[in-house]
Order: sequence, then structure tokens, then C-alpha cells
Amino acid sequence: MNKIDLNGRVVVVTGGARGIGYAVAQRALRSGAAVALWDVDAQRLARSERELSEFGTVSSVVVELTDEASVDAATASTVQRHGAIDVLINSAGITGGNGATWELSPEIWRHVIEVNLIGSYLTCRAVVPRMLEKGYGRIVNIASVAGKEGNPNASHYSASKAGLIGLTKSLGKELATRGILVNAVTPAAAKTEIFDSMSQQHIDYMLSKIPMNRFLLPEEAASMILWLGSEDCAFSTGAVFDLSGGRATY
Repeated sequence: MNKIDLNGRVVVVTGGARGIGYAVAQRALRSGAAVALWDVDAQRLARSERELSEFGTVSSVVVELTDEASVDAATASTVQRHGAIDVLINSAGITGGNGATWELSPEIWRHVIEVNLIGSYLTCRAVVPRMLEKGYGRIVNIASVAGKEGNPNASHYSASKAGLIGLTKSLGKELATRGILVNAVTPAAAKTEIFDSMSQQHIDYMLSKIPMNRFLLPEEAASMILWLGSEDCAFSTGAVFDLSGGRATY
């Protein structure tokens, strides 16, 4: 495994207690960064912090990403603990289950948008001013190939990830001359605990669309995500990077 140079950087990973976020946190620590895990699951967060502490400096904050005050408090706590936030990885997300658009309840539809899109907006809103103070930052939003193509029986999830791509492009342009780069990745499905909220029919559908005929590994996602979070990424912003095993056609 090659080493990504993150020495001295402070990396915030939302949804860092599990799945792709956990893999990103582990790779960041092995690359020399200090990591702050933000997650709503206090019990799992404490366990993940213990596990990851063997690789480097790690802290954790219980945060409700859909609540502005909670995100602001997490930002202040992280800066107080680590001195700065250099890299923000917006990895937290939910699927909201599967169903035809007209069968999904408005409550579930809105909740997926709140977590996946509004949550990322609130973290960017809170963290960007801290990055502007230093004149440096990297933000990586974990979108989805579903945000490009629109998966059937997942309109809420697809719409939330399409919105995240739009947020990435807008924010990237706004910050293009300020030393802060904003990019997104669009993974195909990775076999993590998020599968527990999906029907087997939907899982089979996703696999059938991937030319490589396998699911993404979290550590593969971490490699691309953290390159985008490093100084080596210097001339890409507002961009969307494919992680779909050949599924994406644009």
C-alpha cells in the first residue's frame, strides 16, 4: 500500500464509526494525519475510536448532522482538540430502504435528504470558515453512482446524492481561488452494514450493473478519497471521480 502524505493534517470523517468512513479514518491515520470521527452512534463511535487509536491520534464527537447547533459544536470541539480542520470527508449517509417513489413515505424521503444532503451542507457551512482562516483545505463528498443514473426503488437516495454532486460543483467554484478544493466520488455499492437496510432484490440489481462483477471494497474507496484530500490533489475542484467498477458512462 502506497503512503498518502497527510503528515500534520487534521481530518474530519463524518460517519467515521463504520463502513467507508471507518476505512478512510484508518488509512488517514496510517498516512500521518490526526483524525476526528463524527457519528451519531455513540456506542459504535466509542468502539471505533478505541480500535483506531492504535494507528495514531484519533478523537470522536457524537454529532447529529441534521442539526446546525450539533454540527457547530462538533466543529468547535474538534478545533479545540486538534487546532485546525484541514480535510473534511463527508461520508455519513443512509439509504432509507427501498420502494417505488409513490410508495415511500414523505417522512422517510425527507429524512434521507436531510442526512445525505443537508447534513453535508451543514458540515461544509461550519468547517469552511475554519479552512478560510488558514487558506487551505480539502473537502471530499461521498456521493454515489445512483446520483448520476438514478436507481429504481431508491429515488430518495438517488436524489440526495445528485444534490450532493451539485453542492460539490457549486462550492468548488466558490472556493477555487481560496486554497480549498472540493471534490466528490461516486461509488458503486460497497458491501458494508448499509446493505442491512436494502432488499436483496436491490442488492442483486446493483451488482448486475457493475461490469467488474463485484462490489467496491472500503479500502479501495479510501485510497481515492484520501488522495483527493491530500496536497497532491492540486488542480481538481468541483469534480466528480468514478468509483463504480466500470458502471458509470460519464
